[in-house]
Amino acid sequence: MSIKIDSRQLYLRVIDVIKRDIENGTYKTKQKLPSEFQLSKLLGVSRATLREALRVLEEENIVTRRHGVGTFVNPKPIFSSGIEQLNSVTYMIEQSGKTPGSQFLSTELLEPTEDERLKFSPKEFSSLVKIERVRTADNDPVVFCIDKVPEGLVPIDIINKKDSLFKLMESYSGKRISYAVTYIEPVSYHDRIYEILKCDPEQSLLLLKQMHYTDEDEPVLYSANFFRSDLFSFHVLRKRL
Repeated sequence: MSIKIDSRQLYLRVIDVIKRDIENGTYKTKQKLPSEFQLSKLLGVSRATLREALRVLEEENIVTRRHGVGTFVNPKPIFSSGIEQLNSVTYMIEQSGKTPGSQFLSTELLEPTEDERLKFSPKEFSSLVKIERVRTADNDPVVFCIDKVPEGLVPIDIINKKDSLFKLMESYSGKRISYAVTYIEPVSYHDRIYEILKCDPEQSLLLLKQMHYTDEDEPVLYSANFFRSDLFSFHVLRKRL
C-alpha cells in the first residue's frame, strides 16, 4: 500500500506500513527499528507524524519504546482471549496448544479484612483461603495468581494437586462460576512478580482483578492475576446501541 495514495490521516497510514513490515518479517521480534530520523526519511513523513504512529503502536503493545535506546518489536502474544468470555487460565493455555501447569507458592487461611468482606458482600463467612501460585505453559511461567475463596468452598488439602479452581470448586461445593466483574490495570514493575515470571524489566504486566459469581449472583472467588503482556492479549467486542 502506498502512503501517498491513501486518503486517511497520515499517521494511520504509517501504522499500517509498520504493521505490514512486522508481519512480513522486515522487522523481527525483539528487533530494534531504525532510528526516528531514518524511519521518517524512509516513509517520507515528518518525525512528529512518526512519533504519533509509534505512540499508538506502543499502546497496542506492538512495539516498546525505550527512552534513549530506541523502539523494539514486541513478541506476538501466544494467548488471546475475548475479555467478554470468562475462560479459566487453564482453558486459555490449553487452547493455545500448550500444557497448563501450576507451581504453588502458598496456601493460607486468613481472617478477612473489612475491604474483603465488602467485596464478598452479602455473603457471610469467617475465614478466607488465600492461594498464591504461578501458572505455567509447557513449564514456562506465564501468570502470577492470587486467589481468595471463602472457607468451605474448596478443599484446602488438595488445592495444590489441581490446576483449575473453577472445576475444583464445582466438584467440591457445587458452586459453578457463571460470570465475573473484571477490572484491567497495567503494572509497570514489581520486584517479586517480575522475578518469578522472568520478565524483562522494561515490559509491563496486565493485572486482571476479578470477582466471580454463580448464576445466583453469589460471590465465590476473588482473583488478582498478573499476565505477561508479551504473551497474553485481551480484546472485547463492543456493539453500538
